Amino acid sequence: MTSSAVSREVNNASIPFDTKRLDALLDEAGIDILVATSKHSIQYLFGGYRFFFFAYMDAVGVSRYLPALIYPKGTPNDAIYVANALEVYEKNLGRFWTPTVQHSTWGTLDVAQAIIDHVRRLGAENKRIGIEAAFLPADAYLALRAGLPNAEFIDALLPLERLRARKTGTELSSLREASERVIDAMLAVFEKATPGWTKNDLVHALRREEQARDLAFEYCLVTAGTSFNRAPSDQIIREGDIVSLDSGGNYQGYIGDLCRMGILGQPDAELEDLLAEIEAIQQAARRPIKPGAHGHEIFTAVEELLSRSAHQSYTSFLAHGMGIISHEAPRLTRTGPIPYPDYDADRPLEQGMVVSVETTMHHPKRGFIKLEDTVAVTDTGYEAFGDQGRGWNRCSRQRQR
Repeated sequence: MTSSAVSREVNNASIPFDTKRLDALLDEAGIDILVATSKHSIQYLFGGYRFFFFAYMDAVGVSRYLPALIYPKGTPNDAIYVANALEVYEKNLGRFWTPTVQHSTWGTLDVAQAIIDHVRRLGAENKRIGIEAAFLPADAYLALRAGLPNAEFIDALLPLERLRARKTGTELSSLREASERVIDAMLAVFEKATPGWTKNDLVHALRREEQARDLAFEYCLVTAGTSFNRAPSDQIIREGDIVSLDSGGNYQGYIGDLCRMGILGQPDAELEDLLAEIEAIQQAARRPIKPGAHGHEIFTAVEELLSRSAHQSYTSFLAHGMGIISHEAPRLTRTGPIPYPDYDADRPLEQGMVVSVETTMHHPKRGFIKLEDTVAVTDTGYEAFGDQGRGWNRCSRQRQR
């Protein structure tokens, strides 16, 4: 076993999250020891850290990369980070605040045994252990159950999600930058796009533009013409086609997830009216956003506009949380495309929460039309990030100059 030889006292100022808030959330969930194993939780609990070697894929040899932060409630001095062997380089650079870093693992069973050993050292074999059930491989979970037969295992999703829900100023700055850079990249692609491009060309161009803005390109859902198919493909875009770009670009671990519309040509009056209707719904959704407003008020604010729309049968609205992952807290609806309980529908919004609001129209004759925005709850109301390019963005503008 290779680990730091001597545990050191933790300087609380070096811990990048609110330990008192985490302790309270763990206590509320009935958890004595937290074992975080997802990349996004490790990123958050180490203040933005992600191991570069496994940035693309987790598989290695006959197993996979599995980081693990073991955090006993109320005693950060007893925390340990179980790392991959190559993370010794990151340890040498001072990336980790934990008193102990064990960096000998190459697979899930190594990590499971390290967790078991540390829990036993703490004399906590019969305690309640919080795990990330959706991010703990089956072989590691079975090993934990066998090695700690008297422990009770509890899903730690909720406390970790609630911890991330209120963003710090630094996190909000990263989300603002992510959003603005994604929009800048989209506008650059719209300017370059010409008839004869394919949807694959659009996505490749957006990838390059996002990477040029120091974003990690995550995905692009793309439509063209009257098709509702949002997968990149060899479909050719033609003069007069409308185009949607819905992309996630990651900046310093935070996702900018927005959608804007383009057109190869000039929009007619009907297209102008359709996008204006979507814009009106988007603006209505923002108005109730402020500290203390209940989450469901965002949906209530758009009900009248949707109900009286001539296009209501093929128009939908959604609001969901944003941050390190898409669709994190606040969770505002149980009827969206990604199923989860609406935990925050009847709870007050809090300063620092970030919400994505999106209105989508599947027009049977004109095609797919959508706007998606990122909105942060401020101390007095809201701030929208990356709020440019909200109308019909003309494609081929570079060629026309």
